[in-house]
Amino acid sequence: MATVVTTAPSPGRGLPGWVKSPKFARILFPFVVLGIWYFIYYTLDSRIFPAPQTVAVFMWEEITLTSGVRYSSAAENIYVQFGITLMRLTIGFFIALILGTIIGLAVGISKKVDAFFHDWVMGVLAMPALVYALFLGLALGFGNLGPILAVVIAGTPFVIINIREGVRNTPKELIDMARSFEVPQNKITRHVLLPSLMPFFFAAIRYAYAVGWKGLVITEVFASDRGMGWTIKFWYDAHRAHGVIGYAIFFIIFALALEKLVFDPLADRAFKWRPKMDAVQMAEGDFGGVQREGFLLIEDQEIEEGVDTTVAKGGNF
Repeated sequence: MATVVTTAPSPGRGLPGWVKSPKFARILFPFVVLGIWYFIYYTLDSRIFPAPQTVAVFMWEEITLTSGVRYSSAAENIYVQFGITLMRLTIGFFIALILGTIIGLAVGISKKVDAFFHDWVMGVLAMPALVYALFLGLALGFGNLGPILAVVIAGTPFVIINIREGVRNTPKELIDMARSFEVPQNKITRHVLLPSLMPFFFAAIRYAYAVGWKGLVITEVFASDRGMGWTIKFWYDAHRAHGVIGYAIFFIIFALALEKLVFDPLADRAFKWRPKMDAVQMAEGDFGGVQREGFLLIEDQEIEEGVDTTVAKGGNF
């Protein structure tokens, strides 16, 4: 009779547990980027590409207002420029969120509205941000209206798509049950549809913010004389790469802080009542009509399927 002997691995073999942890991987990433940065700096034959310490000194001088750089006759600094950009982003973001949510609900509920908005939503998604940035600058000048509209144009389609997908993914069984008890349409929307939309709504918030931010910066580069985007162009025109990279890092720091201090706490609080879920992926698929199993207005179902309203009201679905 053969005997199989297995030996357990010794505790000392392999990597330590803390090395395999996600926290270590997250901490390791900036050091890897820094190492690649130094590698490029010492191997690239260029007098323009800056060293990390040069960028760090520049950023510190900008924060402490010791650089002596005047961005205009009013001695505007990083705080003034960032405040202008943040004001534009906030106004445009909330307009895009409200407008996109209303249209997204209508598109997801009704096939007629879906057909009406289908082409222009796809057209705006396909349009490069540079196109409407230049157009807004030509049409509206170098004020605040152009950059704000750039955020609205860039963010609204992503909100529409995510809200529409949330409507489509609302459980049909709950809708049918509510209709069988003759629950009014407004109560179905409020108590069934909206709670199911929350994961998609938070995805819409994140993507509308990210895309709107990019559209805003591009517009400020070409169609503004103030703001963070214009400041990046200021350093680009001056052939100072450390200024361009420094302000790009300011963007990254702000985005990470907003994600960790605002978006994550809001999401945790909104989904406190439900089990943990996987992150909702943004819906970038076909922007077609609502599927048959989706959430539809009853009149759309009657027209499409030929259902008699007198029979539908009897509760047999």
